[in-house]
Amino acid sequence: MSRRATGLIGTWAEIQRQQRRREEAQQRARVQQQREQERRQRAAERAAARSQREQQAAYRQRREADARQRTEELDARVEVLKNLLRAGCDAPAFTPASLARPEQVEPFAPGRLGVPVPMPDPNAYQPASQGGWGFGANRQAQEQARARYEHDWRAAQAAEAQRQHQLALYHQQYQQWADEQLATIRRHNAAVERLTAALQRGEPESVVEYFTAALYASQGWPQDLPRQVSASFDSAARQLVLNWELPGYAVVPEVSLVRYMPGTDRDKEVQRPAIERRTLYRDVLAQCVLLALHDLFAADRFGVLDSVVLNGFVDDTDPATGHRAQVFLATVTVPRADFARLNLTQVSAPDCLVGGLRGRLSDRPERRAQVRPGRLPGEVGGSVVSHGDGDGDGEEPDLYEMDPLEFEELVADLFRAMGMQAVTTERSGDGGVDVDALDPDPIRGGKIVVQVKRYRNTVPPSAVRDLYGTVQGVGANKGVLITTSAFGPGSHAFANGKPLTLITGTQLVDLLRRHGLNGRLGAVPAPAPAPAPERQEGTAAAGLGAGPDAGPGAAPDIDLYTASGTGPDTDLYAAPDINPAAGPDADLDETSVLGLTWSGAVALDVCALVCQGNRILSEDQFVFYNNPRTADGSVRMMPAVGPDKAAVWVRFEQLPPQADRLVLVAAIDPEVNPEADLSGFSDARIRLSVPSGTAIDELDVSDGRPGETALVLGSFRRRANGDWTFVTGGKGYPGGLVDLVEEYGIEVE
Repeated sequence: MSRRATGLIGTWAEIQRQQRRREEAQQRARVQQQREQERRQRAAERAAARSQREQQAAYRQRREADARQRTEELDARVEVLKNLLRAGCDAPAFTPASLARPEQVEPFAPGRLGVPVPMPDPNAYQPASQGGWGFGANRQAQEQARARYEHDWRAAQAAEAQRQHQLALYHQQYQQWADEQLATIRRHNAAVERLTAALQRGEPESVVEYFTAALYASQGWPQDLPRQVSASFDSAARQLVLNWELPGYAVVPEVSLVRYMPGTDRDKEVQRPAIERRTLYRDVLAQCVLLALHDLFAADRFGVLDSVVLNGFVDDTDPATGHRAQVFLATVTVPRADFARLNLTQVSAPDCLVGGLRGRLSDRPERRAQVRPGRLPGEVGGSVVSHGDGDGDGEEPDLYEMDPLEFEELVADLFRAMGMQAVTTERSGDGGVDVDALDPDPIRGGKIVVQVKRYRNTVPPSAVRDLYGTVQGVGANKGVLITTSAFGPGSHAFANGKPLTLITGTQLVDLLRRHGLNGRLGAVPAPAPAPAPERQEGTAAAGLGAGPDAGPGAAPDIDLYTASGTGPDTDLYAAPDINPAAGPDADLDETSVLGLTWSGAVALDVCALVCQGNRILSEDQFVFYNNPRTADGSVRMMPAVGPDKAAVWVRFEQLPPQADRLVLVAAIDPEVNPEADLSGFSDARIRLSVPSGTAIDELDVSDGRPGETALVLGSFRRRANGDWTFVTGGKGYPGGLVDLVEEYGIEVE
């Protein structure tokens, strides 16, 4: 039987045992905690590794998908070239009726002016205590109600009379405009009838004009193929003689497929076999010749042509002289009866051209091995009519269809016309520079490198990035990127604050014309009824019309008023647009004006992003200084009025259905304040108003902070019930607008 120790020693021993137990418990807890930390760390490392593998896999899949897409685009291009003749034969033929225009104009659309002013309802004015207009204790209330009713009834009658007056005036002006349009259409159709009669009589000028127009307007050709033609007509032999431009060797893609190489993280382009490319190019040339013949004979509805002589050429450098020339690669003389026996959808184009029609086709067209052309248009006698981008037609060349070297030379001519020295560079070893220019101005001048992009689609930001690298590499003062298309917000955001100038197609055409040069974008459109001018953006006042710059056929100026309603702040009718097709502008009442004001002299660019969550819907939903409005016009930058320093007009009800946020941002203007930050941006607020200027509310936004050059002012967010509420922002970005827009999903390379 054990005995428990007592006294001082026993007490001391018990204390020691308890202390050891506590230390052991603490040690076990520390070990357990350490193991738990190690477990969490291992789990985090496994999760990070898994996330990295997933990111790497996603990146690889994305790059492989891009490579597949490029390969599919190459395959689709080759497929188009292989089926060029078959697809062209399926296109509708050009006929004299194609030239006529229907005798109709846009119908009269009065819009809100066509809606009568509602008259006040007497029942809505009865006192709450009793109905009718009887006598009694509430006689005074009844008299007051009657007076209000009579006042509102007279105001509504006046508004209705004003509406009818405006409607009558608007209809009168519309009728005058419609009569002018019908007269123009009838004159055009009369000219078409005269051309048709002259065509049936076989008059050479009319025959040549009609058939060259038929080739130029044919719908059977891909847009990127050239369509330059010169022709004359031998009326005695009833033979049309023409030179027709053929595509160059570059029309056949040099690359056959693209593979992504994960080991080196790059795309590998597999070159198309040379023999395959040569064979396809020769086939394309033969198809182009046969398709041109098909278009000519299909357009001949009156049997004017007995035969056609067609000489196919490429506008290229003559290897014998080194100068630009028409290098003939195909020629054929075809009687109408021989061509009618062909089934073009089943033939082998080279065999048909050479064997079936006894024409000549270059054996090595990729080397520009020429054939002797047949009869030339200038040998027939009489006038030679040309269409397309040739120099002999006296028309503006189509920049889309110009030879790349000629386009570069045209840009060099533009710089020389602007008083600079400019030369085009060699094709190889140019370092990405197409034109070298030198501005002799002692202050703003210096070396300028120019790149030209003859694109139809938007230029990617990577091209702007590459130009900036070239500017830095060659030590130039400025880089200029010129395109026949346009630039996206990402390109403008990257170029902002850098020595880069981006010139779009429309700006290029304007520069060419201002300096005595010619150029246009696309085919010359057929004349159409000129719509009456639209209201200038941002103008809510009445009295707008065609103005001094309106073109022929525009509706005359119309002075329309604003009628007051029965309430003190009610505008029943704003001034309508004069465009009969669009009708009066019914959207100003739905427009909110977001005016921004702040203290301090710092210059800011105010921008808006239409988003779903924290991602912008698309790049064209970024509204800023180089993209002043969305495509649908629901958000647009407008001139500031009153105390505001910047203004954005928004039609919240017209924002895309998937949009749930409108984000307002501000960034330092690097051209005005290149060294500034947002420390001078304070006391900022958004003044919410309507276009007439009536204030609705003021919304406070965050002040700027030192070191930041861009700031999210706040966002309007769509609630579940469709209402919009404002949430203050405040997040700043030291990297400026580029960092900000990248966070919202805009790619700035």
